[in-house]
Amino acid sequence: MLLKRYTVSGILSLIEKTRTRGKVKNCVRCVWVGLLASVFFVFTMVYPVESADYIAYQATGIVIDGTPDEFAWDDVSKSPLFSDIETGEAAWLESRSAVLWNEQYLFIAFWLEEPDVRAFLRNRDDKIYLDNDVEVFIDGDDCYYELELNAFGTLYEVFWIWDDVIEMSRFWSPEFDSTVQRVMKLNGIGDHKHPRGMRTGFLDWDMPGIQWSVNVNGTINNSSDTDVGWTVEIAIPWQALTPLAGKRSLPPRDGDIWRIDCSRFQQYGIDGRKLERPAGWVWKMHKAFDSHMPEMFPRILFSTEVVGEIAR
Repeated sequence: MLLKRYTVSGILSLIEKTRTRGKVKNCVRCVWVGLLASVFFVFTMVYPVESADYIAYQATGIVIDGTPDEFAWDDVSKSPLFSDIETGEAAWLESRSAVLWNEQYLFIAFWLEEPDVRAFLRNRDDKIYLDNDVEVFIDGDDCYYELELNAFGTLYEVFWIWDDVIEMSRFWSPEFDSTVQRVMKLNGIGDHKHPRGMRTGFLDWDMPGIQWSVNVNGTINNSSDTDVGWTVEIAIPWQALTPLAGKRSLPPRDGDIWRIDCSRFQQYGIDGRKLERPAGWVWKMHKAFDSHMPEMFPRILFSTEVVGEIAR
């Protein structure tokens, strides 16, 4: 498995694979094991290895039609069921996500239970967070990207840059010129204030080449029937992530880790009525009602192993 190379067991496995056909004397083997284990221990103390919450495998044959029913989606592990963003308590509707990739695209899918599908906003960059929606956040190097979709497939995007680095040369471009672009300021959501402080959101920034599609298994805004829910597929070109990549490789190298958050927010309840307080459900708990916490995003490790070829 991919993660073996980060563990002592991986070192032992490597030794087993590289032994000659003849028997290696026990004392020699013990010396080598001791040396390798010592090197590994010292290395991890100096360069701590960031653990992963999920492994994203490569895939072929993905079609962005809103229905993630290709073999790759069927075969890959899904996220845990989403839970409350603040408390980690179980959500009252099932929601899962999954991540795949190839050399050209990052793929993300959602499976969402919803007995009364609701959506109202239809214009690109409408405030989709006022509808029931799904959200994707991708952490970058001193910046992050936000994407939201409702059941109509209406897209909302913002590119966020932390104010303590916004004057850096890597952000010197017309698309990030706050004197001419439409922007908003944010230092937190509700009562939560992020310790890093203020950031600037560029409201007219669009991810180049992004593809997305939504499929609703039911009827939108019709409470006379019972819906099954809706599914979402998204494809983001790796090269479009250049402003976020910093020194990271595009596409990722085997073993690279990115922080990517997938979540769901409900403004309307199971009965279709407006909730007094929105519900927020996430892949990994944030401990605050705030999506804008990159340090809490799940760590996605990218593997060059292909779905269907993964050793079971």
